[in-house]
Amino acid sequence: MSTTGAHVPDDRGGGRARPGPWWWPRRRSLVLDATLAAVSALECFLEGASFAEKTGIEPGIGAVFGLLVGASLLVRRRWPVAVVLLAIAVTPAQLGFLLGIVGLYTLAASEVPRRITATLAVMTGAGTMIVAFIQMRESLRQDSETPMVVIVITSVLMALGLTAPPVLLGLYVRARRRLVESLRERADGLERELTLLAEKATERAERARADERTRIAREMHDVVAHRVSLMVVHAAALQAVALKDPEKASASAQLLGDMGRQALNELRQMLGVLRTAQVVDTLAFTELGVARVAGRSVGAVDGAVPAADSSADGPQGDGACLARLEALVEESRAAGMRVELTVEGEERSCENQVERTAYRVVQEALTNVHKHAPGAVTEVRLAYREAEVAVRVQNGPSDGSPAAALPSGGHGLVGMKERVTALGGGFVAGHTEAGGFRVSAMIPALPTAAIPAGPPAAG
Repeated sequence: MSTTGAHVPDDRGGGRARPGPWWWPRRRSLVLDATLAAVSALECFLEGASFAEKTGIEPGIGAVFGLLVGASLLVRRRWPVAVVLLAIAVTPAQLGFLLGIVGLYTLAASEVPRRITATLAVMTGAGTMIVAFIQMRESLRQDSETPMVVIVITSVLMALGLTAPPVLLGLYVRARRRLVESLRERADGLERELTLLAEKATERAERARADERTRIAREMHDVVAHRVSLMVVHAAALQAVALKDPEKASASAQLLGDMGRQALNELRQMLGVLRTAQVVDTLAFTELGVARVAGRSVGAVDGAVPAADSSADGPQGDGACLARLEALVEESRAAGMRVELTVEGEERSCENQVERTAYRVVQEALTNVHKHAPGAVTEVRLAYREAEVAVRVQNGPSDGSPAAALPSGGHGLVGMKERVTALGGGFVAGHTEAGGFRVSAMIPALPTAAIPAGPPAAG
């Protein structure tokens, strides 16, 4: 028997069924109800004519009345309560056997409150039992040996047999329909959630990629800007002394070659890190795509697009550590800068990211002195404290020496601040009262596990 009761049409098979006219969810539902109404009308037509003959009424009137009563099954989905009430009303005339069964099933399967369904089911059962009891009693009136209890029990069983099955079947269909709808809603909700998680993972991946690009650009800036700036300064000095002091010119040329080789080595190391980051990024996005196709939760890869490992911020052998500060200062001295290095506190090894950040801050600050304050007296101060490492690079005003034509991208101070704040430190830069410039950074020297991982904390 078809699912009854007015409800929203389902979309089994992946596509929504064609809607039917008026209150029918599908065209086949209209065909089914029309067929049931025709059969019920034919039944009531015959029963109405028979009942009219027994009661002395014109048979044609009874037949027409039965035809109309049976045809009311056509509106069972729209007004199930009215159909059941009509079936109860014609029960004494012994009309509408099919009308009563289908009406009760439709009522139980529809969204009508259960108390109304229970009340009408009891009324239908009681009416059926009374009619059956009277009919059996008249049929067995001449058989005085039939006990009354047998007639009562038979009437009750007949009433239950005609009432209970359609009601129970309708309640089952109603519960099943609600379960299917709830499961469909839950599936739709999970699909929306998976879509949101996938979009969130994509956004995090894009953010991680942007952070990685920023990190690499910052590292390239430090490597290129410092080495090339020193090479330009030495080239200017070499040009000035090439004819006057050949030995000094030879030493400057050798120093230029050493600096060029160091710059090439650092660039080669950075390109190697970049290639590694691209391979890992590709693998992560491949895993994300497989997870989405498989339909499993993307929480396992949500935002997990690993950029280069924090240790890949730069190879350990590239010289970016606090132990190399003296060599860094010596390079600036060789370029003609008057610079002094002061170390306070007990020297100790810190986490790689902390040492790299402090080294890069000093490196970029010295590069800025070469660019903007040639000949200025510069002081580099490194302080080891209990929970942090502090560096300060302060220079006085320029002594009027001609400045080399060094380009400036305007990202040096921004890059230093990003490096320091990514590790939870503080950064301050600005002019001094004496006309110089000061760069200060305080970096927490925490255990390795407490240092933020990933691109933001890198270099």
